[in-house]
Order: sequence, then C-alpha cells, then structure tokens
Amino acid sequence: MTRTPTTDEWGIDAAWLDARDEEHQVAQATIDRLREIIGTPPADLEDRAPIVARPGDALEVDRAEVTCEDGSVRSIDGELPEDFPLGYHWLQAPGGPRRRLIVSPGRCWLPEDRAWGWTVQLYAARSRASWGIGDLADLRAVREMAAGQGAGFVLVNPLHAVAPTPQQEASPYLPATRRFRNPIYLRVAEVPGAGSVDLEEDAGRALNDGDLIDRDAIWARKRAVLRRIFDATGRDDPAFPDWWWHQGQPLQDWASWCALADVHGPDWRAWPEELRDPRSGAVGHFVAEHERDVAFHAWLQWALHLQLGRATEGMTVLQDLPIGVAGGGADAWTWQDVLASGARVGAPPDAFNSSGQDWGSPPLIPWRLREWDYAPFIESIRATMAGAGGLRIDHVMGLFRLWWVPEGASPADGAYVRYPAEDLLDIVALESHRARAVVVGEDLGTVEKGVREALAEHGILGYRLLWFEEEPPPRWPAEAMAAVTTHDLPTVAGLWTGADLEEQRHYGVGTDEELEHGRQELLTRLPGLPRNAGPETAVRRAHELLATAPSLLLSATLEDAVGAVRRPNMPGATDRPNWSLPLPVPVEELPGHPLLQAVARTLAEGVAARR
Repeated sequence: MTRTPTTDEWGIDAAWLDARDEEHQVAQATIDRLREIIGTPPADLEDRAPIVARPGDALEVDRAEVTCEDGSVRSIDGELPEDFPLGYHWLQAPGGPRRRLIVSPGRCWLPEDRAWGWTVQLYAARSRASWGIGDLADLRAVREMAAGQGAGFVLVNPLHAVAPTPQQEASPYLPATRRFRNPIYLRVAEVPGAGSVDLEEDAGRALNDGDLIDRDAIWARKRAVLRRIFDATGRDDPAFPDWWWHQGQPLQDWASWCALADVHGPDWRAWPEELRDPRSGAVGHFVAEHERDVAFHAWLQWALHLQLGRATEGMTVLQDLPIGVAGGGADAWTWQDVLASGARVGAPPDAFNSSGQDWGSPPLIPWRLREWDYAPFIESIRATMAGAGGLRIDHVMGLFRLWWVPEGASPADGAYVRYPAEDLLDIVALESHRARAVVVGEDLGTVEKGVREALAEHGILGYRLLWFEEEPPPRWPAEAMAAVTTHDLPTVAGLWTGADLEEQRHYGVGTDEELEHGRQELLTRLPGLPRNAGPETAVRRAHELLATAPSLLLSATLEDAVGAVRRPNMPGATDRPNWSLPLPVPVEELPGHPLLQAVARTLAEGVAARR
C-alpha cells in the first residue's frame, strides 16, 4: 500500500491537499468511522497475500516452488529469473502457505504509431434502424466510418450491464457489474434466431421519435422480443451452451442475480435474507427452479459477445471502466465480503463543486482485495478490455487512493483511503500485455504528486484536454490521449454560443459570477477567434489546436463534430436528462456531415504531420 507520513495502518490519510495545495485535516470522527468500516486484517495476511513482481525481481521468500499457469513447476531461490513467464502462478515455500504469484511485464502494451479517433456515447448514436437507442450495429457503422476516414480507434462509453428491471439506470458509470454488458445495446434483428419470430420492427423504430432516450420503454420492448426469440430458438445453437460453459462461475453468478432481480428487485440487500449469499442453498434452489430464466440472461451475454465482436472487428475500441458499481448490484452481491458496507466513493470539495461529490459506489476494502488475490480487480479489468484492444480507466487516481464518504455524512466529511497502487498498476500492465490493449488513465482534476509519473512508468497514457490545460497543445506530453472536452464538460458549440452557460444557470449548478468566470476562462483556450465567429468555426479552430498536440492518441467527440450544444452529462444537475440526449444527427448521415468531415481531415493531417 502506498503510504505517506499522514497515512495510518488502515490506509486512511489524516490530511489532504486541495487543488490550491491547501491542507485540510480530517475529523477524528470520520477516521474512527472509516477504521470501523475497513476493519483489521488477519495477523497472517502478509504471509498469504499475493506477491506481484516482475522477471528479475528479488522476492520476499527464499527457496520456493512455483506452479505456473501452464502446469509446469519451477524452483526459485530468492529472485525471479529474467526469463520467468508472465502470468498468474502459485508459489509454495517450505512450511509456508500456498500463495498467488503474479508476474507482470511492468509496462502496458503501446501501439507504435500515433492515431486519431472518435469518442462515442453509444446510447446517443441512433440510426433509423435503432429502437430508440444507439446499439452495437450502430457502433459497427461508426467504426466503419472511422476506418474509412483513416481513424485508428474509437472510444466508447461504458457498456456494462445494469439491473434487467424497470426504472433502468441511465448513468453508464453506475453499473450493476463491471464484468458483463448491457443487453439494451443489442440490435434485436441481428441476434441468433431473430428470424423465427415477428420482431415488430415498426414499433421498435418508433422509439426513435422521442426527443430523449427512454430506457424504460426501450428495454421493455427489447426484452419482450428477445425473450420470444430465446424461447423459440435459444437452445438450438450448440455454440451457446459451449460458450456459457467456458465462462464459468462469473457468468453463472451474473445470470442468477438477474433472474433473482426479476423476482425480488434490483437491490440484493432488500432480498429475503437467505438469498443474499450467492452460495446459499436457497439460491441454488431458486436457480434450479428458474433454470430457463437464468439461461435467458446468459444467452443475452452470448448475443452481446457476438455483436461486439462484429462491431469492433479490425479496429481498436477503447472501452471505459467505471470507478465502481452499484451497491445493490450483481458484483456487490458476489463480492460483498470485499466491498465496504457503510461507505461510498466520492470526491472532496474543489473549485468545481464546493460541496464535494458522492458517486454512489461502495469502495473495495484494500486489505480484503489482497486477501482475495485481487480477483475482483483482475476480472473487471480483463472483462472490460476483452475483445476490443483498449481500455480507458475512469478516475485512474482511484488506483492510488479513493475518497471515502461514510454513510449518512456529507461528501465534504470524507477522507482518502490508500490502495496498493504498484500491485494494481502491474496487474493492469499484465492484462494489457496479454490482450495487446492500449490503456488510458483519466487523470483529470486534483492529481497528487507522483501519480502521473507512476502512470508513465507503467505505460498508461494520461489524458489532456484543451479545456483544462494551461499549456498550449504543442507542449502536451506524447504519452497521452489528447481531446478538447469530455462528456462532463461543455461542447465547443455549447461553450461558444453560451447555450451551455444558460443551461447551467437553469439547473442552478453555480452562481452567475462563477459560471461566467468559468466560461470566460475556457474561451481563452480558443485564441485567435473573432467573437462574431459562428459555432462551426469555433469547432474547427478547437480541433486545429488539438491537431498540434504530439500526443499518441487524438480524440474528438461526435457531439463536437456535429455541432451539438448540449453535453451528455452535467454533474450536479440531477433534474437534467443526463445520459439521455440523442445525437442531433442520425448515424447514417454522419459520414456526409460537413463539419464532421472537416474535423476528421484536421486530425488526420495532424497525426500525419508528426509521424
């Protein structure tokens, strides 16, 4: 665990620095409560916890035998040979416990050439064939467009699943699981067996008529038709049961949780007590009685696996990993012994939010994560990275420390809790190496000293934004993904026209003085533009500046490329339809959109000029 002079043995920091380098002391009552929540690790944890090392490293054990992943057995004596295989092994020292040995290359895989690409909020990227929401066939169309323009990647919002029940969670950053995907993104007409039933396509496409994305109506219709397809043909294709079997216990747990949620609701903490333990006899009995319902939810994941493969074929698609999961969701049910009960992840007060933030996810307890051989972290990283060649880690600073907010307390009354960052970074590097997946760490906001250096050492790209950086783009680092904005910040057109400012005022997310000052500061990032320039001119100028960055990856949002004035999400605006705004241009019209074409040419020329 990373320790500082103010960090206690529970990993809690007694003080913290804000963005202005001003120190704040944590209340003793907060520290006492967090110590109670974290608990005390067993006395023998250090003898049982996994060893994370690199070839050539000295180890904390002398003579030992290592059973490697491939079944071979190697003897080591005090250090790992330089040619020791990477992977997840088992180490056995004489007289000691069997423990996990994780051998990492220490650095993530990185592409040799610079590239540019599109950032896509998939739910917003609707086509005329969509059923009210952008789906994986629409992602395939965007990927084909990007490839034709010479792009090298697509970055997509988190595709992780939420509860399969009514009142669908809109935020992609509060999923029920970080291991499985959301079937609302299925193109129903392309699932196996779709031709065997009446899809009622007209009724599905009519869901596009709404000004907002109505997930409840969309999921209700999609689920009904998908279930008819499954009931008619779900077991006909032998590829499905074979695939299901190879997914093992994780998929069984997910599908079981979904079937239970259909009956008892989306929060396992409110279920009958005997169903709260995934390994209980009552859960086993329920699964046996609802075998076909469990199979349906597993089948949905198989269909997602097939469609995602077609959507990403031939191009790197960076998938986004949220910082956590819903406390009542499937991962929290499976890993309830590793997650903190009584605390939630958030952020301390800063210049953008004087009250701090509560993100709603229960944090992983650091020592319990080690006790579980890092399995929850490994499975989440691997599943999100799988099959697409890239990963964006939201709030990557959370690998070092997380702001814990005790239940019932204000986000301002929290504290930072430290994590074993070196181990976690090495695990990311190992998974990246195996999947040949580029990794981007979203290091925006308050970043403590040493974090960016550690990310660079591990080959994890940082994130640089035109709206955030005081240095001009030519001075940005090469080891980064560079962009103009993100889903949480104003679009170029929204900023330039003042529409975003007016919307912030409408939702009361700041005083007039604060909002106007913030807008004027961002406008300084667009030098050389006359104030009477149109929004499309501002979009072009922003991407001309972005194209001068030497960063390995350059990314533009589809919202900017079509001149949209509303951002996908406005933090703090709880009454706003966040995550529910469709792109104003259908996917079929994107390739011919003049502004989008101009942005693509600008970034392509910028990448070519620096190769």
